[in-house]
Amino acid sequence: MGKKVRRTLLMAVVGLMLLFGISYATNDELLVVHYGVTTGKLSEVVRFAVITDLHSCRYGEGQSELIAAVDGQQPDVVFLVGDIFDDDLPHENALTFIGAMAERYPCYYVTGNHEYWSKEVESIKQMVREAGVTVLEGDFIRLEVNGQVIGLCGVDDPTYIGIQTMEKQLESADQDATAAGLTVDLSPMILLAHRPELIGNYLPYAYDLILSGHAHGGQWRIPKLINGLMAPDQGLFPPYAGGRYEFGATTMIVSRGLARESTWVPRVFNRPELVIVDFS
Repeated sequence: MGKKVRRTLLMAVVGLMLLFGISYATNDELLVVHYGVTTGKLSEVVRFAVITDLHSCRYGEGQSELIAAVDGQQPDVVFLVGDIFDDDLPHENALTFIGAMAERYPCYYVTGNHEYWSKEVESIKQMVREAGVTVLEGDFIRLEVNGQVIGLCGVDDPTYIGIQTMEKQLESADQDATAAGLTVDLSPMILLAHRPELIGNYLPYAYDLILSGHAHGGQWRIPKLINGLMAPDQGLFPPYAGGRYEFGATTMIVSRGLARESTWVPRVFNRPELVIVDFS
């Protein structure tokens, strides 16, 4: 084999390796991620599917890929934790997915910043309600699953309403929980809040579990070295890019979200994820 041929083959192999490496790094196939959170306040495990930052992206014809992934996990409840809709992409994919979920499972929704950016947040909330999903706007409810009671609160994203209004929602929900006879000492309590960087605002209310999104996993990752490069409202090397975070008796789980074609920067070592939480 001549030197020129060997050089050509070597260049071809290197090129293929680079292409494979780029393809692997930017893999945006859906990933299912499991967490277990134990409070000791439930007699049976309750399973939640956590959907964040869908941004009305497409997951197969009629959202079949994402719907099948949720169905495969057999959740008891589905939580939709903000930015399910986008401010640029049409609402069709989001509505198709939400409608399918509402037909199968109890579903609860809170807003994210993009619903507000769309300038259509009130009409979006109405469409979500009409699909059969409960919209939480600082509400506290008694969530009954398999004969067990869980306290659930969801707050609006503070993009336009402001952090003070969001804090008033938290205070009101806390008062409603007390009036309903549920306390964090005896009852499992969950908060749905889109923004993880506001953890300091949530912790005074001592929830067992806080579910968030917003950070998109920091967009770029280096596994086992950098959890995320940059996230909205957290900047470079965000402390809450995605994953599990412990604050005493409170666990916060931040989903890396489901955004794909809505982002102008590709995800690197950061596959979109469906989060499943087994709560006990």
